[in-house]
Amino acid sequence: MPVRITLDALLARKGLKAKQVAAQIGVSETHLSLFRSGKVRGVRFATLAKLCAVLECQPGDLIAYDADPADLAATDSTDDD
Repeated sequence: MPVRITLDALLARKGLKAKQVAAQIGVSETHLSLFRSGKVRGVRFATLAKLCAVLECQPGDLIAYDADPADLAATDSTDDD
């Protein structure tokens, strides 16, 4: 998958434990673990904002995109804006 969650690297750089961050933002450790592993299909902006506030970062510090030409080829007619 071309979208990667980079939260673990940020936690390591800041010397924080996921358990601490989960408590600070008000989500379960399980929920944060699923996000960290990339096993969720989405994240609420409110949760993302809380993560950024606690970690003093930007959303782009938590999520990375690796270009994949298949992403453009996979669009269908329902994606038109």
